[in-house]
Amino acid sequence: MDLGYARVSTAKQDLDRQVEALVVAGVARDKIFLDKKSGATTDRPGLRAALEYARDGDVIVVHTLDRLGRTVRDTLNLIHDLTDRGVGVRNLADPIKVDSANPRDPMGQLAVVLLALFAQMERTYTVERAAHARAVATAKGRRIGRPVVVDADKIAYAAHLRETGHSIADIVAKTGIARTSLYRHLPPRAVEHHTAAPGTARAAEEHT
Repeated sequence: MDLGYARVSTAKQDLDRQVEALVVAGVARDKIFLDKKSGATTDRPGLRAALEYARDGDVIVVHTLDRLGRTVRDTLNLIHDLTDRGVGVRNLADPIKVDSANPRDPMGQLAVVLLALFAQMERTYTVERAAHARAVATAKGRRIGRPVVVDADKIAYAAHLRETGHSIADIVAKTGIARTSLYRHLPPRAVEHHTAAPGTARAAEEHT
């Protein structure tokens, strides 16, 4: 049995174009599952219902493959999972035609291989972009990662403790603020200038 799946990203967008394409491809209207959800969310009830309904020998038909997954890798993983269950995937409008329902079709298998290649490229580029962004931020002295929010009153108390002679270990214990956060948030310690006691410099000279 052919099962259809159609998705748009927002409630304001129209599913009609995808649904009509699925109907023309031979999918019964009552076997088309719908979502009005962003592809970035994993909460897609229509897709979940289609996957639960599908049985060995069925084919899930979509207008384009990006309806199925957030990334090429997500889509490829889903195709492999369905293949293991005996469920095929077929797309209608992508430049690369995928039909995993027919393992003897060399072009269909080539399309899946190409998807795997694109998924690997996508992952490589993502890792490289993240590494480059970290390197640039580090070079500019910016902290990488989620900002740590520290209570301003605790910071003021920590500064008071330091000025009254407490060690960093004492301040950590008394405030609960991590050592790295203390170093980041406490203002620089004022430079202290010590004046030598009378006679000290002369005594030092006499002993040299």
